[in-house]
Amino acid sequence: MDAFLLHWTFAIPEIWVLIMACVVLLADLYLGERLRDVAPVLTVLTLLGAAVLTFFELGQSGTTFAGLLVLDPFTNVAELFSYLAVLMVVLYSRRYLMDRGIYRGEIYVLLLFALLGVMVMVSGANLLSIYLGLELLALSQYALVAFNRDSLVATEAGLKYFVLGALASGLLLYGMSLLYGLTGTLEVRHIAAALVNVTSSNLILVFALVFIVAGIAFKLGAAPFHMWLPDVYQGAPTVVTTFLASAPKIGAFALIIRLLVDGGYGMLESWQQIFIALTLVSLLVGNLIAIAQQNLKRMLAYSTVGHVGFLSLGIVAGTEAGFASAFFYTIVYVLMSLAGFGMILLLTRAGFEADRIDDFKGLSQRKPWYAFLMLIIMFSMAGVPPTVGFYAKLAVFQAVIAAGYVWLAVIGVLLAVIGAFYYLRVVKVMYFDAPEPESGPIVRDDLASATLSINSLALLVLGIVPGPLMAFCFYAMQGVI
Repeated sequence: MDAFLLHWTFAIPEIWVLIMACVVLLADLYLGERLRDVAPVLTVLTLLGAAVLTFFELGQSGTTFAGLLVLDPFTNVAELFSYLAVLMVVLYSRRYLMDRGIYRGEIYVLLLFALLGVMVMVSGANLLSIYLGLELLALSQYALVAFNRDSLVATEAGLKYFVLGALASGLLLYGMSLLYGLTGTLEVRHIAAALVNVTSSNLILVFALVFIVAGIAFKLGAAPFHMWLPDVYQGAPTVVTTFLASAPKIGAFALIIRLLVDGGYGMLESWQQIFIALTLVSLLVGNLIAIAQQNLKRMLAYSTVGHVGFLSLGIVAGTEAGFASAFFYTIVYVLMSLAGFGMILLLTRAGFEADRIDDFKGLSQRKPWYAFLMLIIMFSMAGVPPTVGFYAKLAVFQAVIAAGYVWLAVIGVLLAVIGAFYYLRVVKVMYFDAPEPESGPIVRDDLASATLSINSLALLVLGIVPGPLMAFCFYAMQGVI
């Protein structure tokens, strides 16, 4: 009986989020317009409760539900940062949703179900559970992107995302089925043991790895599987875009850890070559095409492709330090994206979407504090010291150089310098251009403003003192390889 209860406690955070998602749905259904603020309040309480439950699991390890889910340091750390990402989206979102007439409880229900999908992906120890989490996340995302039913652009973005996302899920599922056929097991740890006896030249294994990496690359937004990113980021409501750029990226990184590191580390040399190609293409496409963008959301979409390229440098290293630095970069990217899209949300008002770079002209004259925060965000994305973005790039460069890929690090540094141009262009228009006549007044939003201030200043503080966060990432990688 004690063992039974112990196994259930390993999945307590997931069970809590599932129950509370249903509670939020029922509360919104029965309370309706009368108490519209109940849904976001319950969502915040859900996230705080899940964080407390996960915190108490730190240091524990084991599997539950017949090996479907695993509890380890990576599960705990990744879930904690996923809660943080969703919490910040909720804090940023209220005024934007009210201005757009889409302040409804369903969006918070979908956010919680998407979070549950991320949690299952992060803790998945079986191909079935990993894919189940992936689909739960994906279906929630499709609905979120098309949530504003009155917007043709959002509906079009949702349809594009659904079609391409279904294709990517199919590729990943086909790769998993080939892996199952080759090894005869669905459990990740047993797959790793079975692959010891399989040669890297095995044709079925090669196809399985190609399909799995292609599916993961789509979820991450790596080139050439990035075709959905610009249209979806631009077309979706900015609150949804903020979410897409945060917690799901942690889930996509978890796919790499669970499928390729936990399950396929013995085949490192095989999938490492694929990741080198993905890294190079992502760095080139992301940093070069972003230069030509005038829409800030599209620019950040292409910059995501570039960031995935930098993140992949740590994966290519194939060492514990490499995976830890890649995880560090993922968390930093999530924090930077939350801040970047949070600034767009803060400057947006009813009838006006502040998603063009020109909308930031003269921001230093209109709102100096916001301009300073945006300066920190852009500097961090560009990798300018002393922001945490600089340390994140330095960490992956160190890891890939230590693994012997000096030439790859050199290319990364060159493209980082080129990529800094489009970030600094935003800084230039804020401080050296006159405000646009149609910019209008900035609507006061104390909650979102306080959240953005903490979010942006964290990028500066973590850059000055990166040690604790990096130590947390190394802790997460314990036992992964």
